Order: sequence, then C-alpha cells, then structure tokens
Amino acid sequence: MTGDHSLDTRVGLPDALRVLVREYPRDIWQSHRNFDALTRFWLERHMMFREVLGKLQDETEAFLDRKRDPAGFGRQTAQLAGFFLNQLHGHHQIEDAHYFPTLARLEPRLAEGFVLLDADHHALGGHLHGLAEDTNAMLQGLSRGGNAAGQTEAGTLHTRLARFGGFLDRHLLDEEDLVIPTILHHAPRL
Repeated sequence: MTGDHSLDTRVGLPDALRVLVREYPRDIWQSHRNFDALTRFWLERHMMFREVLGKLQDETEAFLDRKRDPAGFGRQTAQLAGFFLNQLHGHHQIEDAHYFPTLARLEPRLAEGFVLLDADHHALGGHLHGLAEDTNAMLQGLSRGGNAAGQTEAGTLHTRLARFGGFLDRHLLDEEDLVIPTILHHAPRL
C-alpha cells in the first residue's frame, strides 16, 4: 500500500484493502448468515455517533440562527458533547486494544488496513481534543451573558463540527468496509 492514506486526505480505502468488501458488499451484510449481534452492535454504535454529531450540529445551527435559547443550548450541548466524546473515545480504545489486533490476525491481507484505522483514531483524537476545547470555549462565552454571548464561539464550534463530521464519516465508512466483511468471513473463528 503506497501513497498518502491519512484521514485528512483519504477519499476511501485503497483498492488493496477492499478485497473482502468486494466479496461481501454492504447490500448483503444484514442478510448474511454470519451477521449477528456483534456486527449489528458495531453498526448501531456507528449510527449513534453519526446521530449525536448531527444533533450537536443542529443545536449549534439553531443557536446561531437565534432559534435556541442560550441556557438550553448550553445544557444540551454540554450533555451531548460529553456523551459523544466519552463514548467515541471508549469505542476507539476497545477497537485498538482488542478488535483490530484480533481481526488483523484473522485476515493478514488486511492487516495494513487495521493499522490505518488505528492511525485514524490517533488523528481523530486530536480533533476530539479540539472539539472539547471549542465546546468549553462556547460554554464560557455563554456564561458572559448578553445578547451576543457565545455567538462567536458557537460559530467556531459549528465550523469544527462540520469539519470533524467529514473526518468521522470517512473513518466510519472505511472501518465498516474493513471490519464487517472480516467478521462475516471469519465469524466461526471469532
């Protein structure tokens, strides 16, 4: 596998890592005999991350459009952001420590892909840190009170959420295209 495959520039998995997803395309996953609680759980977690991020974006847009009161926006954003950051961080830790090494041993042809996903987690860690900082700055801005309180910081947070959403979606799609076909292929050995 050659070239730049960093999360910031990648538009999809390299062809060398698409070997199993060609054999097990997305449209057959749920009907496959090896689609079980683990694969369902994995996809549900990914959907939950996308949904919570979407709620954060919607809340921030509503506040910026002055359709959301500052106190309610602050409470909702603090709760959603805390949940999102903690859950995503924990999910990545489990994948890096357990699932990726196990799946790479089962499917050596895709070992570089699991290294790539681990690198994504490190890159996303920096973005998660920035998201936490921007959320905290927005909450501090809201605490100043007044009509324009938190607007500038919410604008910065909105930009961060949009950019992070692109990175997260790229990572989740690529992870699904590596993990789910590997599980379907090797389910009896997991």
